[in-house]
Amino acid sequence: MGQTDSQFKAFIRFILDALKEADNETDEAKHKAKMAKIIENLQKILED
Repeated sequence: MGQTDSQFKAFIRFILDALKEADNETDEAKHKAKMAKIIENLQKILED
């Protein structure tokens, strides 16, 4: 079953928000951890 345009846009907003939050992180270790979590979540979505 596919996504509607609205659902896809919501997904993109979620990713964009997570990336902005990670980008604003000043602590390098926390930045890397947040980016790793985003990557992990996206990989899980692809595997589902």
